Amino acid sequence: MRVRLDHDRPRRIGQPEAILCEGKALADLDAILEALQGRPALLTRLAPERHAALAAPPEDYDPASRTAIVNGCLPARTGIVRVVTAGTADLPVAIEALRTLRFGGLSPDLIADIGVAGLWRLEEQIETIRDSDAVIAVAGMDAALVSVIGGLVGVPVIGVPTSVGYGAAEGGRTALNAMLASCAQGVLVCNIDNGFGAASAALRILAGRAR
Repeated sequence: MRVRLDHDRPRRIGQPEAILCEGKALADLDAILEALQGRPALLTRLAPERHAALAAPPEDYDPASRTAIVNGCLPARTGIVRVVTAGTADLPVAIEALRTLRFGGLSPDLIADIGVAGLWRLEEQIETIRDSDAVIAVAGMDAALVSVIGGLVGVPVIGVPTSVGYGAAEGGRTALNAMLASCAQGVLVCNIDNGFGAASAALRILAGRAR
């Protein structure tokens, strides 16, 4: 058997299995969609051309984030998560986080293009950002936004380095190292371009608070 879905995952961790589409054969993706049998699922890294080639392409599909929501979202839950970006080039990763949060039952907010090159943009939004249960900060290049937000707000801050940038940005490695080396206390850091992972972490944080 080539497909083994983890149907018990919601009971164990409170979140259903997500399907990473990149690297999978179309036949296996078709088999996975059929095996879901009406269960809600999130598909990630699903390129537009592969989405179009599926036997039954999911209708709730976003080409920018390459995500699809199948069989609806999870039940609504309470909590305020805001996704902020340093620049508009970071939006595909931010939208992946937003759609993961929406799939998880939240109604997240997006605050885009508040990078530290124009610090007034962040200053205008800082009170709104503070009024959150968790913040996902998405930034490439030097990723300074994460350290600045981490020093200004008291709620969990989850940094997502992006591959935005060139030269010394090294495909997101500089942003990743900058976030890991941040002097802001308690900032969490996900892998490069991993908006899904950041959103999943935020959902776990909210689940822990609800106990």
